[in-house]
Amino acid sequence: MARRDHFDILTGGGLLVCALVVVFLLMVGQEKNTSAAALDKALEQQIAYQARIEFLHNLYQPVEDLRLAGQASEALLKLDELARHYPQEAHGEILQAEILLERGATKESIDHYVRAVRLNGDYVDKASPLTRRSGIQQLVNLRLPEFAARTRKNPQSLALQNTLTGLYYLQSRLSGGCE
Repeated sequence: MARRDHFDILTGGGLLVCALVVVFLLMVGQEKNTSAAALDKALEQQIAYQARIEFLHNLYQPVEDLRLAGQASEALLKLDELARHYPQEAHGEILQAEILLERGATKESIDHYVRAVRLNGDYVDKASPLTRRSGIQQLVNLRLPEFAARTRKNPQSLALQNTLTGLYYLQSRLSGGCE
């Protein structure tokens, strides 16, 4: 075996340091690429969410116009038409719940609110542009005691029990509960 002198040791040490620096730079570069990819993904999600909100606004604007014009029946017919094209869309459920509540159909309104919140929790999220939290909170505060009392008086009624369960579900979601 050949004898190593100071030059060989210095050259080997330099090569080792260079190799470690290259590995370090590759790791840091990979971290930056991962951070940039995560930022790009978050940005894409935000853009898609904003586009969805704009789409919903445009799609359901005729319903809102009919509702504001006092034409609730026509608005409900338009919602039925839209529901055939977008059967799992929560925004239609929310609008239907609001219109039914305005018309005094409380039980049916609660059913639609429950379906809407199950489909999209943004309707009870304070920070969401889609939020209907205050209206749902008001409904729960007003109707939960009423339906609880009615259910105690008539415990065999499945319809009352289902409505009460829906109100408890909405109450839970309003207080931060999960699905």
